Amino acid sequence: MAKANGDWKVLPHGPIEKLADNLWWVQGSLPGMSLKRTMTVVRFSDGRLLIHNAIALDEGSMRKLEDWGSPTFLVVPNGGHRLDAPAFKKRYPALQVVAPRGSRARIEEVVPVDLTYDQFPAEDTVRFETLHGVKEAEGAMIVRSADGVTVVLNDAVFNMDRKRDPLGFFFTTLLGSAPGPRVSRLAKLIYVKDKPALRSDLERFAQIPDLQRLVVAHEKVASGPSAAAALRTAATYL
Repeated sequence: MAKANGDWKVLPHGPIEKLADNLWWVQGSLPGMSLKRTMTVVRFSDGRLLIHNAIALDEGSMRKLEDWGSPTFLVVPNGGHRLDAPAFKKRYPALQVVAPRGSRARIEEVVPVDLTYDQFPAEDTVRFETLHGVKEAEGAMIVRSADGVTVVLNDAVFNMDRKRDPLGFFFTTLLGSAPGPRVSRLAKLIYVKDKPALRSDLERFAQIPDLQRLVVAHEKVASGPSAAAALRTAATYL
């Protein structure tokens, strides 16, 4: 796992993509790996931005982000997704860092945590839930947009294709992270402690009436009817 630090180190990444009126998404690289990671940015009606699973972008992309709104919240979704968190906090010292309660200690090894998911202020646009069955190590971010609801997860669900390079093969095939959507073998070994409880959460999210999309940390976005189908499929791995 790459070491988190305060340097603004830009790795190859794609363009910022608009998913909804208040929701942007970027796919970026990981050091020495073929796996991709994703960053989700939510804009509140007053111009504040919430950055989930931060990725250091090139200056042109960062200017576009800053023109869109004011970075206010930084969500570090678990203890393994800390890579660019210190760099964002250094660039934007006023950022309030938000994290799952069960991952707080590990995240605070690299950046102070201001709020846990249960402490996040009530908002019409965003709410957080702690996932059941994972010892509060991860949660779900529920985003409301004009077109409906987006469920943003982290490592609870993977949605990517198998990789052919040695390290990618190890993660996607031997550790059962692909093809997606699925709950990976690695996740079930490391932090899923109650499979039926997590399965119930995924099935419940799939029943959200105006669900429009599912965003996960690695790699694909499932949109429209595929969002609910992806959650139901992933639940079958528990």
